Amino acid sequence: MRCLVTGASGYIGGRLVPELLDAGHSVRCLARTPEKLRDHPWAHRVEVVRGDVTDADSLREAMRDIDVAYYLVHAMGSVRGFEDADRRAAQVFAGQAREADVQRIVYLGGLTPAGVPERELSSHLRSRAEVGRILLDSGVPTAVLRAAVIIGSGSASFEMLRYLTERLPAMVTPSWVRTPIQPVAVRDVLRCLVGCARLPRDVSRPFDVGGPDVMTYRDMMRRYAAVAGLPRRLIVPVPVLTPRLSSLWVGLVTPVPLSIARPLAESLRHEVVCRDHDIGRYVPDPPGGPIGFERALELALQRVKEADVTTRWSSASVPGAPSDPLPTDPDWAGGSLHTDSREQSVDASPEALWRVIESIGGENGWYSSPLAWSVRGWMDRLVGGVGLRRGRRDAQRLRVGDSLDFWRVEEIEPGRLLRLRAEMRLPGLAWLELAAGRDEEGRTVYRQRALFHPHGLAGEAYWWGVSPFHSVVFGGMARNIALAAERASQAGSPARTGRGGGP
Repeated sequence: MRCLVTGASGYIGGRLVPELLDAGHSVRCLARTPEKLRDHPWAHRVEVVRGDVTDADSLREAMRDIDVAYYLVHAMGSVRGFEDADRRAAQVFAGQAREADVQRIVYLGGLTPAGVPERELSSHLRSRAEVGRILLDSGVPTAVLRAAVIIGSGSASFEMLRYLTERLPAMVTPSWVRTPIQPVAVRDVLRCLVGCARLPRDVSRPFDVGGPDVMTYRDMMRRYAAVAGLPRRLIVPVPVLTPRLSSLWVGLVTPVPLSIARPLAESLRHEVVCRDHDIGRYVPDPPGGPIGFERALELALQRVKEADVTTRWSSASVPGAPSDPLPTDPDWAGGSLHTDSREQSVDASPEALWRVIESIGGENGWYSSPLAWSVRGWMDRLVGGVGLRRGRRDAQRLRVGDSLDFWRVEEIEPGRLLRLRAEMRLPGLAWLELAAGRDEEGRTVYRQRALFHPHGLAGEAYWWGVSPFHSVVFGGMARNIALAAERASQAGSPARTGRGGGP
């Protein structure tokens, strides 16, 4: 069948596309920035079109000759007016699907608690439920899959569980850790999403999707500790931690930022347990049934250990983060563009230098003052940014669209150039370029350029305020990257660094 996938750069969408291809379907991906999909291993097997779910014209073109349209986009609760944005996007999508005579819509939403008035739900769950209703009312046969906590390598729910359990042997927790939850393995979610493409045309309804285990979050943390080989955790629930306070607590301990931690925490206030398993009538369970919680953890941890995490929660763009590409016109008329340029000769091959460049960030560090980078990361977290702890999807390889701590890969030319766009909270737009090359005499040269386009007076003040520290941060980075490449070349293998530090 001909499938349209929205949200292909996100956590679920990026995993669904190859599953659809392997099932024999053809896939078209709708993306605001098609370049983000360029380096995915399946990119050459799909058609990618530029567009947005809020733009009727681009959707009209994207839905031409489509049989099944997957709706996998949503705004997180940190964006002001996100419920209105989700509502408008769903309405446009539903209308265009109907006009294009799409045969089916498939939507992945959130599992809502039984018997709880919608007004008492978190804004995140309330919006997910409303989007499901809009799509079901579209006149196009629609399958709304409703899942609670999705367990898979790189999922926000898994990362939250993982870091809370690993970093806190004893913890005072919010009362929602005693709420019953029915988690589901990401493999089962993908299996159901793919299976829904072939549902009978007269089936248009919501389906609850869950694994075989119902437990509390406290049980989940203790079971995670057992699977990961950690000592038993001491967990003391207290009633004083509100969803907002508990999301701040989650944001403090885990890499998951407040913008994602808060809707996740608020969604756990109520019991989220499947009311039926009707999906099994149409999408048969695999032999042995859906994957159990412990097995889902084992699979996720194995992927993390093998550095084989295909997508992460941070794959999707951060709400409110800048997306403007770097101006390429040297006489750019968009205003001032401040630069800090460094160049360093390297007694190593360009290939050895590139290996160091491509492995920068995450656990490998930034090759300059660890304190300065840590402070900058915490400052960003305090103002609601993503901070420095998103890390990397893969310890060695990068692709366009990957998150890299508080940067995102905007461009990568293997062996030559890595360009990062800042997603930290700034009064302007910022980029960092790291390049390997040779000079006129054939010697290896490392070139580094930080660029900043200020927004107003605050942006100018920021640039000149931090300029005195550039020699320490950026100068140290250039020297240490060159030194790391030289040491790696002498040792015959890529260099490794400590978290945030130099070689």
